[in-house]
Amino acid sequence: MLRIKRTVCFSFILLTLFSCKEKYSDVIGMFDLTYSLSDDLNDPQQVESMWDDIHTVATLQGIVNRDAPRLFINYVVESGIEIDTYWWNKYRQQGKWLHEKDTIVYHDIVELIDAYKHFINGVVVYDSSIASTSNVASAVAGAEDLIAVRYDTEPGSLYSRIVLTGPELKVKVRLINQDGSPLFTGKDTIPGTDRISTGSLKNDPYIWFIEKYMKTNKCAGDFGAYYIDQKWRTNPTATVVNHHTLTNHDFFVSKKAFFFDLSPWGDEPATDDVDQTLGTDLATLKKFLTEAYRINKGEKMCYIGGFPSWAFKYTQHAGGTHGDVATEWEFSRLIGAYNAFKDADAIGYGALANASFWTHFPLKDKYPQQKVTIEDLKQRGYIDDEGKVDFRGRDFIIFYVGDYDASSWVAQRTPTIWDNKNRGEVPMMWAISPVLENRVPMALDYFRETATPNDYFVAADNGAGYLMPGMLQEPREISGFKSGLEAWANHCIPYYNRWDLTITGFVIDGTAPGLSKEGLDCYASFSPDGIVPQKVPLTMLHGNMPVLRSDEDIQQNPKEAAQRIVQRVSDRPIPFHWFRNILKTPDWYVEVTDELEKINPDIELLDAPTFFELYRIWLQQNPDAANGRIKEG
Repeated sequence: MLRIKRTVCFSFILLTLFSCKEKYSDVIGMFDLTYSLSDDLNDPQQVESMWDDIHTVATLQGIVNRDAPRLFINYVVESGIEIDTYWWNKYRQQGKWLHEKDTIVYHDIVELIDAYKHFINGVVVYDSSIASTSNVASAVAGAEDLIAVRYDTEPGSLYSRIVLTGPELKVKVRLINQDGSPLFTGKDTIPGTDRISTGSLKNDPYIWFIEKYMKTNKCAGDFGAYYIDQKWRTNPTATVVNHHTLTNHDFFVSKKAFFFDLSPWGDEPATDDVDQTLGTDLATLKKFLTEAYRINKGEKMCYIGGFPSWAFKYTQHAGGTHGDVATEWEFSRLIGAYNAFKDADAIGYGALANASFWTHFPLKDKYPQQKVTIEDLKQRGYIDDEGKVDFRGRDFIIFYVGDYDASSWVAQRTPTIWDNKNRGEVPMMWAISPVLENRVPMALDYFRETATPNDYFVAADNGAGYLMPGMLQEPREISGFKSGLEAWANHCIPYYNRWDLTITGFVIDGTAPGLSKEGLDCYASFSPDGIVPQKVPLTMLHGNMPVLRSDEDIQQNPKEAAQRIVQRVSDRPIPFHWFRNILKTPDWYVEVTDELEKINPDIELLDAPTFFELYRIWLQQNPDAANGRIKEG
């Protein structure tokens, strides 16, 4: 249960505080959406009701929280833990950020909307029959300070309760005609514009938004949101129920972001719009990204929240021809060509609530980490009297503790992974993207506050955000834009400085070109103590930055994992080894380390600063290794 201190009655707040927006900053509204988790997903009416409530509340929250933390919801549940309650209670404690805040609990959605109606200008209404209009509605909501409501005149619908009756909010923007007939027809010209229809009912509303809002600079270019549209309602059990990801909308509404759900593939029609002309989705997506690049003048990066909804669309799961990872990589390749990256709310743990609230969390200016010195390494027996690495027959390994390139994954898995009782028993290189400070700053702060000497932090793929950095390099396939490397470095440097990061634990090159000299120079400017890309020689020293090619993902049970590590170490002609792991608990790392000790005690798990400093020294003293001349196999 939420710990709610000094809860204030609704009537008192209404009379004394709600007369002006500024005073809302002292009182936090609370609304529990977990009632929707009991809805029957086999009942279309209940699914619609769930969708409507969560979507409208998320857009309301984004507007209300834009300049102060005023509205908090409880919704996301993982492993039986109410995630939002977990974080609320942590910072409700004595001396923490929320301790002295008054709260008011709302028990009815109409009451909630009525209480905050002074923050909004009205409603944007969208069309049930054209799925993409739900995303367009979220984008319009942010740009115009409106809440998104699905058109439904049935008695008891949310539209009926807040537009036709109740607060009787004014409809300011319609994505459906007043009589309920479709505004978009996929024919002739797109309504309200001089643009010829794409021939796609899905794409025309997006083009309408680009013409009305992006080309007129009425929305942001530095924030985009890639979340599934209301097509979700036709298959709500494809994965965890909260992966409608509507609760993720609030932050992006607050930032006046553009929203989209489009296929990155140009070689087949989108699986949710099979009659479209080949490449229509891709062409619209490129229009979004091109306009964002223009708004940002090519100097800023565009922060995109979300991930391809592979269980629902665009992959073999939905009748397409492409795999899940291939679709992830194609989207990453595409956005990198336009100076955009993603905060990867991927399926499984993709739901996140309250980011528009937590974004106001007061971070420190600097979170320093303990580094190692040559003298430290000598005292610990890793450097001999001649200044060389003293292996003593040992091989050194490091685990990439991932994947924490998504705000949603970090928020959901902290209770079950970070809070594990065995954390601190062995060295763990936590690879957490520093850009997550935008949506889950409280989590990143909590990690640093509670870290043990064996917890060390590096940047996750691929720095301050997930993109394929080869797409930043000239010549830029797809976009043809000038180099984006300077924009990327300027974006990453402040994040690395705040969190005292000097290592990028993994660089996903994927289907993009590998890092060129210019790309490596870019990373050396903010990650001087090491990077681990895919498309580089086995070993390499670029200037003074150590570069190690990534190796295998190790996901087996501890005994099998240890056996595979021993085999891999014996196969490779170098004494430094990197392995990636995804969402493994500290228990797993302790058990793997114990198994390694039994099988081959000459394999030693190091902490990150020791591993990369020893690797740099070894490269400096081995020209063949430093120049990439060591071959594998």
